[in-house]
Amino acid sequence: MTEHYFSASTGTSDRRLPLRVRLAGQDLDLVSSASVFSGHGLDKATAVLLDRLDEIAEPPAGARILDLGCGWGPIALTAALRDPSAEVWAIDVSERARELTAENARRSGAANLVVAAPEDVPEELRFDAIWSNPPIRIGKEALHALLLQWTARLSPEGTAALVVGKNLGADPLARWLGEQLPEREVRKVASAKGFRVLEVGPSV
Repeated sequence: MTEHYFSASTGTSDRRLPLRVRLAGQDLDLVSSASVFSGHGLDKATAVLLDRLDEIAEPPAGARILDLGCGWGPIALTAALRDPSAEVWAIDVSERARELTAENARRSGAANLVVAAPEDVPEELRFDAIWSNPPIRIGKEALHALLLQWTARLSPEGTAALVVGKNLGADPLARWLGEQLPEREVRKVASAKGFRVLEVGPSV
């Protein structure tokens, strides 16, 4: 199998799957597809992150928030529905993932959600928060490059929250991020069900 959920396009059948999930305290009727990450429901790592948003830094009202690797959109939708004054960007290399997230934004009434390919995000934009279940399986080198690229676009006061499996290298990744971002504190803020929530703090 040469296609992955992190491929830009896919020849896999685009059969849409109905998806009923609870996000930001709301029961939502959304759609997904088998060709995107966790297409049949909310994956465990994302659920851990969303269940522990009260343990990470609260973005200011009207914040610009980035969901890095949005899939069908659960993190971006949560951010957008929690704060309608926020400007939420959902990015993914997968065209199908972007289509699904855009459709789910319409279904949920999240008018403050912008869906884009990574290369289409304006260079001058800076983010107050990044919330992400990053694509660990793209490989260490590609993952490191991705995280450095986007954490560099945090505002000085901005923070990032990443959920990573313990058995997929959460602790080594936390140490590496701390080494690469010496001006920002990197810490483990939560741990549950085999996952860590890592937080990259503001510049000091």
